[in-house]
Amino acid sequence: MGVTEHPMQALAAFLPENSFEPVVQYIHQYKVHLTVTRKRKSVLGDFRHAAQNSNHRISINGNLNIYEFLITLLHELAHLLTFEQFGNRVDAHGKEWKLHYSRLLFDFVHRGIFPPDIEMALQKSINNPAATANGETELLLVLRKYDTRKKEDHFTVAELPEGAVFALEDGRVFKKGVKRRKRFECIELETGHKYSFSPLSEVRMIVNGE
Repeated sequence: MGVTEHPMQALAAFLPENSFEPVVQYIHQYKVHLTVTRKRKSVLGDFRHAAQNSNHRISINGNLNIYEFLITLLHELAHLLTFEQFGNRVDAHGKEWKLHYSRLLFDFVHRGIFPPDIEMALQKSINNPAATANGETELLLVLRKYDTRKKEDHFTVAELPEGAVFALEDGRVFKKGVKRRKRFECIELETGHKYSFSPLSEVRMIVNGE
C-alpha cells in the first residue's frame, strides 16, 4: 500500500511536540481528508480542493522528519485557505498563497515548536515564501540535520568538503568542486565531464577509494 489514512491520534507521531492540537483544529474545521504516503521524488506534499460530495484532500510524504512534515503540511494548508477565500481565481503560489503560508509559519514559530536553527531559517520563508521546497535550500539543509533515517556514509553534497569523492546510486563517481552561484560544479572521474549538483543531492561519500 502506497497510502495510509491516519486517525488523528496516529498523526501525532509525525508531528513535533505541541503542534498536534493546532493542526487538528485546522483539519476538523475544514474537514480535511489527510493521508500519509510513501516517499515521492517529485513532491513532499499535495493538496486537492473539495469537489462535489467530497472533502479537501492533503497528502504528505511519511518519510519526512517531524519538522519537515509540519512545514510541508502548513504549505498545503495555505493552499486550502487560499482556495477557501479565492477559489481558483488566483495563482497557486501567488501573493494570496504567500500571505496565508507566511501567517501559518509565523503562528507556529511563535508557539515555540521549532528548534532555534530551524526558527532562524524559517524567517526567510515567513518574509517571502518559496513556491517549492527546492526554492528554500538553506531551510532544507537545516532540516536535514534532524533526519532520523539517514543512511550511514550518505551526505548531502553541501556537507562534503571540497575535493571529496562521492558516488551516485547508479555507480558513477564524482569529485566535488567549487560552488557556482547556488550549485556545486563536480567532475565525473571516469569521463572528466563537469556536472552541476544541487547542495541537497544525497550521495555516498567514498573514503580511501571504497
